[in-house]
Amino acid sequence: MAIEQPPPLATEDRPNTTPLRGLDFSLDRDRSRRAYSPYLRFFRHEWRRLRADTPMTLAEEDLRRLQGQNESVSMQEVEDIYLPLSRLLNLYVQASQDLYQVTSKFLDKAEKRVPYIIGVAGSVAVGKSTSARILQALLSRWPNHPKVDLITTDGYLFSNAELNARGLMMRKGFPESYDQRGLIRFLADVKAGRPNLRIPVYSHHNYDIVPGAYEVVDQPDVIIVEGLNVLQSSEQISGKDPQVFVSDFFDFTIYVHADVDQIRQWYIDRFMAFRHKAGEDPTSFFRRFAEMSADEAQHHAQRVWTEINEINLFQNILPTRERARLVLDKGQDHAVQTVYLRKL
Repeated sequence: MAIEQPPPLATEDRPNTTPLRGLDFSLDRDRSRRAYSPYLRFFRHEWRRLRADTPMTLAEEDLRRLQGQNESVSMQEVEDIYLPLSRLLNLYVQASQDLYQVTSKFLDKAEKRVPYIIGVAGSVAVGKSTSARILQALLSRWPNHPKVDLITTDGYLFSNAELNARGLMMRKGFPESYDQRGLIRFLADVKAGRPNLRIPVYSHHNYDIVPGAYEVVDQPDVIIVEGLNVLQSSEQISGKDPQVFVSDFFDFTIYVHADVDQIRQWYIDRFMAFRHKAGEDPTSFFRRFAEMSADEAQHHAQRVWTEINEINLFQNILPTRERARLVLDKGQDHAVQTVYLRKL
């Protein structure tokens, strides 16, 4: 096992880049400084051993349902990466539950446990949604916390009508395009133990919030909150720090990382897959792109990535990576090559 930071960014020029403070230990030849990195680095074969005797509880059919568009995750990937991670998270949840028992004993009254919240962050198209779904499935099979809910912050995007009214349609996915107050209110209610909380529903098919549609979160044991900007600690639109951050409510945080050139290709491939699938569906948002030639569609996807998603990645998402408790560093084919775990 080696000790090191997550890998540094490539040095080529990027638009609107933000320096990553404290993430350059891997380039430092002074071994004494590298030894004091806040992260433990595990190569794939090292992390795999930490599964110990954790049983595989997913079948091939389960995994197929959990995978995202144009993304293939193997059973070997689950065994090597996600089973050890589920074991770690189970230990953290158990420790949290034990703390409630200790607190109840101290107060001499029963204190109801509130959900353990896991935040999952990362770029568009990096595969964080699939990672979150796999973790949800694995964690729900542990006996001491069988009720595991997953929400995405997409439900707290402003509607397209509201984004257009605010002049933010080309900033969709940026921090200012979300109802941050609504999301924070929901998380505060979760941590207060409130039952039957309603959250808005976002449709990727329509590329918009579904009017009048809600999902209900009713006091689960664990909640996984997945989104682009969930690790942010400032209010970008005003330049002022809000009093409360979304990340303040998290008990554990994960950042899914990959080289930006690889993510760009994944984004384009996913866009083309959505376009192909929408060819026979006139109700899909992507139907309009099915009428383009393949070259035109590829060019459009490239432009959207460059003008919106890459800027958002460098300005708002990637700078939060150092705030994560654990980083999954992906290589090609969405396979995690290295895991970084922050020291306690």
